[in-house]
Amino acid sequence: MSLTSIIITTHNRPQLLRRAVESAFAAGTNVEVVVVDDASTDETAALCRELTGIKYVRVDRNQRVAGARNLGLLVCSGDYVTFLDDDDVRLPGSLEGQIKLLEANSEAGLIYGRAILVDQTGKSTNQSYPRFCPQGDVLWELLGHNFIPCGTAVFRRSCLDRIGLLDQSLAGLDDWDLWIRIAELYSILALEEPVLRWRQSTPASQQGTSAAALIVSRSVEQFQETWQNLPRVASGSRTMKRGAWRRFSTNMCAHLSYQSLRALRDRQLVQATKNLFALVRLVPAAMLRQL
Repeated sequence: MSLTSIIITTHNRPQLLRRAVESAFAAGTNVEVVVVDDASTDETAALCRELTGIKYVRVDRNQRVAGARNLGLLVCSGDYVTFLDDDDVRLPGSLEGQIKLLEANSEAGLIYGRAILVDQTGKSTNQSYPRFCPQGDVLWELLGHNFIPCGTAVFRRSCLDRIGLLDQSLAGLDDWDLWIRIAELYSILALEEPVLRWRQSTPASQQGTSAAALIVSRSVEQFQETWQNLPRVASGSRTMKRGAWRRFSTNMCAHLSYQSLRALRDRQLVQATKNLFALVRLVPAAMLRQL
């Protein structure tokens, strides 16, 4: 079986990193684990020197997640690549089934699976995502919402020769943008079973995805300025393009509403206010573009 590179980016979370690395090695029989230390200022470097078998990269200036992932992509050796956040856990043997399906389908560029949702303490919520797993030509569905949990996605490294690296300006949605660019050119596969334990962000967790208003604003800008101008999207019918925007804007509004309620519940009033203002700005734009 071909080599799979698992890229783990980390910053000041050594208490979580060891578990992530151990899970990466247990995920398959032929894996390369690349740890990118994104300018940690604690004992992360010392821990990485203790971890055997990893390919270790350290930078002294913080690159943020997308930049650190790109560094991992530049040094990894695998024919297949997957990302793993340092607070997530790959399930034992979970890569085997994904790689077999990908190798059996030469036209596919990426395969993803389900993620078991866990809370900030690591306790399972008894829920998994996504509920439904679209596959095949999923470009138009993927424009509507990101149903691919990042740590479950395994893609061919050769795809990057055609689409390039992650866009480092898209903090919080760099993975979604990558999946869309892959889906424009390649078929997407799904293994409809859990492959990852995925720690969910909260308004107070300081994880990048917890900044809902900023992420949504970037998503809207990316949809309008880039995604809708991709060749296959631009050449689509007016009905298809309006449908994609409707699904996208509806999802963004629902996300902002949900995150506003979570922030209010957690007494994160500033974040709740930002989310609500972003929602107020988005609703009129969503309605006008459907006319």
